Amino acid sequence: MPDRILVVDDDEALRESLALLLAAEGYEVVTAGDAAAALARLEEPVDVVLCDVRMPGRDGLELLPDLIRRLPGAPVLLMSAYGSGDLAVEALKRGAYDYLAKPFQPSEVLLAIRKARERERLRRANTLLQRDVSRAVGDRPIVAASPPMIDLLEILERAAEYKATVLLTGESGTGKEVLARAIHAQSGRRNQAFVAVNCAAIPEALLESELFGHARGAFTGADRARRGLFVEADGGTLFLDEIGELPPPLQAKLLRVLQEEEVMPIGESKPRRIDVRVIAATSRDLERDVASGRFREDLFYRLDVFRVRVPPLRERRDDVPLLVDHFIARFRETLGKPVRTIADEALDRLVAHAWPGNVRELENVLERAMILADTDRITLADLPEAIAAPRRKAEAAPAPSGDFSMRRARRRFEAELIRRALDATGGNRTRAARLLEISHRALLYKIKEYGLGGGDAESA
Repeated sequence: MPDRILVVDDDEALRESLALLLAAEGYEVVTAGDAAAALARLEEPVDVVLCDVRMPGRDGLELLPDLIRRLPGAPVLLMSAYGSGDLAVEALKRGAYDYLAKPFQPSEVLLAIRKARERERLRRANTLLQRDVSRAVGDRPIVAASPPMIDLLEILERAAEYKATVLLTGESGTGKEVLARAIHAQSGRRNQAFVAVNCAAIPEALLESELFGHARGAFTGADRARRGLFVEADGGTLFLDEIGELPPPLQAKLLRVLQEEEVMPIGESKPRRIDVRVIAATSRDLERDVASGRFREDLFYRLDVFRVRVPPLRERRDDVPLLVDHFIARFRETLGKPVRTIADEALDRLVAHAWPGNVRELENVLERAMILADTDRITLADLPEAIAAPRRKAEAAPAPSGDFSMRRARRRFEAELIRRALDATGGNRTRAARLLEISHRALLYKIKEYGLGGGDAESA
């Protein structure tokens, strides 16, 4: 079913123009000339609202709270020919998704609607995704809606039912511990302990005692017995983060524990039976470490029962807007800042960034931006310079005749692409639309918009 868009404007010509434009893109369109007519239209579901600010009677800003209340989750985009920076800021403060200054290009309207719908789709997908695990995972919910992460979570959900060891691989900062907690939360062990240890963060001399425990007097300083993390996790789950950093002597002892399901604390002669589900994680290439002799081959295969690669953030850019919203909400509470949203241009830069530090880096950038923000939204000025003003690629071609307008450049590029598609198909518009991956109606509209002409509109 196509998205339904409500256009509210007292200018009849503009209403009709927008209706034709949106219908050509496959949307279902309803229109209203004033606030009262708009509210009457809400008897049927509406996915997006385009609303003028200046209207007789109640203006768009006055109507906005009713639209937000009646249409939870539906983005509202305000429009005005009398725009100013202050008006745009006020619209966003009151809950509008975006602000469009008249006159605008058709492509601007379509882009704004697509961005609004995509962001709302991701929010809804993420809400459904978190529904079953967020309570058990606690204050560290999974924030994801991109296809790679949805596939990964479905795999982990199936793996959660079994005791088989899970090996999470991937770059540092991708959220492997959060996923480990989600596996535990969806397993039959959810009511037992989840114990996490970073094998790279504990000195080698202490790690054996930390993992397996020790008897009182087992070594100098052991003035009391220690149970060890395996015993603490008995009946539950033990998460061994950065397993690739485990020293060779402890690799052999860990292998025995996994095979025999019992631990021998330092200084004791009798082993203790345990029932522990192990989830391991690493940012290293363990197969390479096995080949070099750095990691035991038999331990690797014992851990590699159910291996899952966690994709880096640059491979799941659809998750960035959701993560941004998540961190803004969290830091708004912890920092006591009134920031509620982020400017579109700032969000675009965050989505485009490569994120070598992955989710952890994004979290740090958002915390810094929240501290610097002096309004209720994060702007480009609040982002680190490397993200807000990335260097241009040396091979980037300059705009012709000194014209640096991105809007005009996009139009030139789009028109040229349509010309090439029409040439390639001998003017067959139906086949050209398939090449361009747009609807036939959208192509007809664009041909008219750019004054391209030619071709047989009805060719099959």
